[in-house]
Amino acid sequence: MSYPQLLYYIFSLHAILNYAIIRKAKGSVTMKKIRNIAIIAHVDHGKTTIVDQLLKQSGTFRENENVEIRMMDSNDIERERGITILAKTTAIHYKDYRINILDTPGHADFGGEVERIMNMVDGVLLVVDAYEGTMPQTRFVLKKALEAGVTPILVVNKIDKDTARPKAVVDEVIDLFIELGADIEQLDFPVVYMSALNGTSSLDPDITTQTETMDPVFDLIVDTIPAPDVDEEGGLQFQPALLDYNDFVGRIGIGVVKRGKMKVNELVSCMRIDGSIKQFRIQKIFGFIGLKRIEVEEASAGDIVAIAGLPDISVGETICEVGKEEALPLLRIDEPTLQMTFGVNTSPFVGREGKIVTARKIEERLLKETERDVSLRVEPNDSESFIVSGRGELHLSILIENMRREGFELQVSKPAIIKKEIDGVVCEPFEDVQIDVPETYVGSVIEALGNREGTMENMANHENQVRLLYTIPSRGLIGFSTEFMTLTKGYGILNHTFKEYRKMAGASVGERKLGVLVSMENGKSTAYALGQLEDRGIMFVEPGTDVYEGMIVGEHSHENDLAVNVVKGKNLTNTRSSSKDHTVVLKRPRQMSLEYALDYINSDELVEVTPLNFRLRKKILNTQERKKYDSRKA
Repeated sequence: MSYPQLLYYIFSLHAILNYAIIRKAKGSVTMKKIRNIAIIAHVDHGKTTIVDQLLKQSGTFRENENVEIRMMDSNDIERERGITILAKTTAIHYKDYRINILDTPGHADFGGEVERIMNMVDGVLLVVDAYEGTMPQTRFVLKKALEAGVTPILVVNKIDKDTARPKAVVDEVIDLFIELGADIEQLDFPVVYMSALNGTSSLDPDITTQTETMDPVFDLIVDTIPAPDVDEEGGLQFQPALLDYNDFVGRIGIGVVKRGKMKVNELVSCMRIDGSIKQFRIQKIFGFIGLKRIEVEEASAGDIVAIAGLPDISVGETICEVGKEEALPLLRIDEPTLQMTFGVNTSPFVGREGKIVTARKIEERLLKETERDVSLRVEPNDSESFIVSGRGELHLSILIENMRREGFELQVSKPAIIKKEIDGVVCEPFEDVQIDVPETYVGSVIEALGNREGTMENMANHENQVRLLYTIPSRGLIGFSTEFMTLTKGYGILNHTFKEYRKMAGASVGERKLGVLVSMENGKSTAYALGQLEDRGIMFVEPGTDVYEGMIVGEHSHENDLAVNVVKGKNLTNTRSSSKDHTVVLKRPRQMSLEYALDYINSDELVEVTPLNFRLRKKILNTQERKKYDSRKA
């Protein structure tokens, strides 16, 4: 046996023994020894770091085990961006208790998962930054927790900040509870103060009382959060609230066993969303311990587990005993609010940088993504493209980024909002926006939001900082983040969350005002040509970049588009110049990220995405044909 194989077996045995210990402890003291909790918060308030510390200080890992920072963020994009994209499930053993923990996403685009997770847990750790206080997503996740009737524990994190104001933040949270209609019992929540980064906590807001332990959090969970309200003896009821996918077993449903028990190879009934019933045999049951998913033979009421065996199992369906079918209430799945067209790359550079370029492969990959992401919709547009609908720009851009890293080449359109007809009126999604910005830039931000049909709801000053609350159409936020960063020179903070559907706002909301510089030739850009064009606008390419006709190479300083030649070289003659030639010194071109590119383009433009590059282009590449189309449109 090789050394890596030996390590693998040792780690697997360690995880299985851990799980067996917890199962044994649980079995000896019944359901009272299980706690199911979720960690909820605004983005970047420290949820995943807290889970790190709970895992480390619970003794889940061996003393010599190498554990990474933000260990629950399992894929590269989560680690690079410091965000949680999909909910993660783990479990720890504290004293005689098994604590199942769900680390939830903090970004508004993934808020639908938070709502469904509330159906799986009995309590939440509401994490709030000790300086920033309550934010838009804090309101959203707390509202879902209160509606579900789960027990809250407030965690004031980052207490070690010089600017921390823990007492004021607790008052803000109390005000938010009252505003959201919390009852007396929910208002009587315990508070723990913490520096998750340092691994310290205390029940006192005084920073000097912080000690290197998570025991105050564990004790509050055990003493405050109730045991699962389930029936161990009744007929089986299990409802998937989350989905995962595995190439070996297919689609996996993750949820809590509400009633009874289930075993591997048991024949069960699935009560579908449409009311039909389908029988299947449970192929696998997975439990969770630490960072590992462990196969188990059976699961009892109160356990959070994952099951495989039904290829098209879906969120909200109920798994029951055969002959004892009784459906649980359906879970709400957030409908998409934005859509984009994903198509085959049709640029002259197709196939140069990516391995996967066909429509069939793109369709297969998109449909595979829907196996685990219930908020994603994929519909055919034509033989070469597909309409992909999601919860927001981040939701869709992460899918594009994953495909790019897997070797796909594709072209995507500008995100567009999904309209609905309500009572005969065409409506569009609106969002709540919270902006924190230095006083210096307030005027510019207010003017920009006014131009995008935003309505100010409130404005408050605090120590040279201004907090603006707006309601704005989702269209108005497409492309705004880039403009916002420019207006505030990077000092502004922008947060938004879906509010509701309302009557359509102004027709021009969300379109870029300035035109672009479009290449009219194929070839490599030259320093001479770029130098000649610098006074026309801002360039996106540098000398030596491969360009093609119809590719966007810069931003025009005026509202109209301009066809330019960026491959022109300097004419050489045998006549010596009377003045010394000067080296061309060019300004640095504007850098393009995927999110910036999607924000930037207009409806007649596309982003070409390859494993190595993002290129902006016009839908119509030929210069003459594009001019004819624009004149007819005008």
